[in-house]
Amino acid sequence: MKYITHLFFLLSFSIFSQQKEITLQEIYTGKFRTEKLQEMHALSNGKEFVVVNYDEAYQPSIDVYDYSSFSKKRTLISSTELSNFRFDDYKFSPDEQKILLASDTESIFRHSQKANYYVFDLKTQQKTIVFNQKIQEPLFSPDGTKIAFAYQNNLYIKDLQNDKTTQITFDGKDNEIINGITDWVYEEEFSVVRMFDWSSDSQKIAFIRFDQRNVPEFSMDIYGKELYPKPMVFKYPKAGENNSKVNALVYYLSEDKLQEIELNMPYYIPRLQWTKDPNVVSLQTMNRHQNEFKLLYYNVLTEKNTIVYSEKNTTYVEIPSLHILSNNNFMITSEKDGFNHIYLYSKEGKQLQQLTRGNWEVTDFYGFDEKSKTAYYQSTERGAINRDVYAISLKATQKMLLTEKKGINDVSFSADFSYFIETHQSATEPPIIGIFETKTRKKNKQIIDNQRVKKLVDNYTLVRKEFQVLNINGNNLNMWMLKPSNFDATKKYPVLMYQYSGPGSQSVQNEWFDYNDYWHLLLTQRGYIVVCVDGRGTGAKGADFKKITQFQLGKYEVEDQIKTAEYLSKLPYIDASRIGIWGWSFGGFTSANCILKGNHIFKMAIAVAPVTNWRFYDTIYTERYMKTPAENPQGYDQNSPLNYTQNLIGKFLLIHGSADDNVHLQNTMHLVESLIQHNKSFQWFIYPDKNHSIYGGNTRIHLFEEMTKFVLENL
Repeated sequence: MKYITHLFFLLSFSIFSQQKEITLQEIYTGKFRTEKLQEMHALSNGKEFVVVNYDEAYQPSIDVYDYSSFSKKRTLISSTELSNFRFDDYKFSPDEQKILLASDTESIFRHSQKANYYVFDLKTQQKTIVFNQKIQEPLFSPDGTKIAFAYQNNLYIKDLQNDKTTQITFDGKDNEIINGITDWVYEEEFSVVRMFDWSSDSQKIAFIRFDQRNVPEFSMDIYGKELYPKPMVFKYPKAGENNSKVNALVYYLSEDKLQEIELNMPYYIPRLQWTKDPNVVSLQTMNRHQNEFKLLYYNVLTEKNTIVYSEKNTTYVEIPSLHILSNNNFMITSEKDGFNHIYLYSKEGKQLQQLTRGNWEVTDFYGFDEKSKTAYYQSTERGAINRDVYAISLKATQKMLLTEKKGINDVSFSADFSYFIETHQSATEPPIIGIFETKTRKKNKQIIDNQRVKKLVDNYTLVRKEFQVLNINGNNLNMWMLKPSNFDATKKYPVLMYQYSGPGSQSVQNEWFDYNDYWHLLLTQRGYIVVCVDGRGTGAKGADFKKITQFQLGKYEVEDQIKTAEYLSKLPYIDASRIGIWGWSFGGFTSANCILKGNHIFKMAIAVAPVTNWRFYDTIYTERYMKTPAENPQGYDQNSPLNYTQNLIGKFLLIHGSADDNVHLQNTMHLVESLIQHNKSFQWFIYPDKNHSIYGGNTRIHLFEEMTKFVLENL
């Protein structure tokens, strides 16, 4: 018996000693990157789609494939055949006879960019430049004969038939007036950059004008490589400050005139879109608190506004998904019954039908097939950590599950909805991409299986996430846990908790590893358990669960993380004296509060790019959840880590990028000053000229090397 035990020990030691250790270099140089279809576009014939492929020299080509067999039919554009002209992005004209190509793309903020744009004519095989400077958001007219675009805060129209360019606005000026492109806060919080649109007859352009002159400026130094830093100055409305004044206008091409749309002074106009009627444009408006939403149909001939949908809430109203039908009836999503669902309305504003219902959320609305009268959507019907795709008819009695395997399923439909390309992933399966027939759900072809990555992970003996539901503070919270591969329940392990915690977010999902997960796996190989819990305020579980944090961001989120740590500390295999927490952005805010308010349970914390006082953050995001500082001073003060630095006992690491245009370095500087004044010991890193994502060159590797060292030395 002693011999057998000894042999088992040797075998066990041999197996675990051969476990290949993952490295940060491997993680952040793409060794574990999964394959995907690049920049896909469904062609209007419903039978074919386009993807971008890259050759060995990483030269792109735009290739056409068949849905039924995934066989390559033809190449539309090849970079090598265009004298090695390299393009970064493409857009088809509505008739798919021309392609707009972006080159030398330059980022501005998170979503915005400018580039040199060229029109490639598929018939003549000729490439012509749109404008002799880098421009923003070029958009083909519906008839494909013109392109509207923005340059230096003004709008222009390029006539492709006579090669004539016309400037249609003239008051655009940096940090003062913007025409057709959103300001910083709209881009960041409403996730929109282009704010102009063509009418269906190609004769009118509607756009939003932003007057930024009364918006306070924010300035930060860009150090670069010159002798003197260069100041970067831009308009940034912090909570309680002035936003841009917005108004809507229509430009008539034939008359070369502008007409203002009378909207009775809305505070926000987060969306603008022409309906199918060339004389009716739709606009979405919100008040400053974002708890009153209106969808307007404006007739440019009668100059009459019709409110076709409105919604009020004691907290806030989410910007909906909107699908306008050919008869100008529309489908819209709303949380008005407590969960996000799809509704059908007439063009006059009468609710015709609630298409989906139940204690689950519609998480994506793909569109509506008017021929079969069927809507396609993604939802949480099989559990909040999963995503599935369904088809539902207007009869609402015929609903079909299109995706079979549990996990995260997302699809891209053909133009006529007869096919879909499914991307399926789970905690145990990397993304698998296949083509299906919608009606029969028959799988025509598996395109990508990412078995290379799965085998690679298996070679490293990396563990998979274990999912649980915890009852914390009277609520059922979703959790995943990563344990060391040689986990022994008779031993005690240190724990690092990870979370984001922001309103409507979700970190606990049944999905394959992301970059942060691979770092967490690296820590499990060093003997740590890693845990993630979505507390109150996060998404996919209904409006009440999400909106409970209203007016006091940082209260319930922090309470749930602290109580989770206390729960973990009582498990027999957890070392209660070695529990840490980390997060980025809102997660950094939560981590900072946890090490201060939960100093009895947390030994260490890492806060990356944290908000430390919501007074420092922007209007749209902050006031949506907190109102203004003047209206809710206690909500701002009682949950700011700046007011609890005297409580620091554990080890604390602060990290920030000096050029973070989103969560300004000001947040970390104020926290540092408060820690100093309370004579508290801490560590911090500032990454020069790095934005909120803190990346570029060797930056990510250095960042996570320092974080790893901090965890190993302090937890």
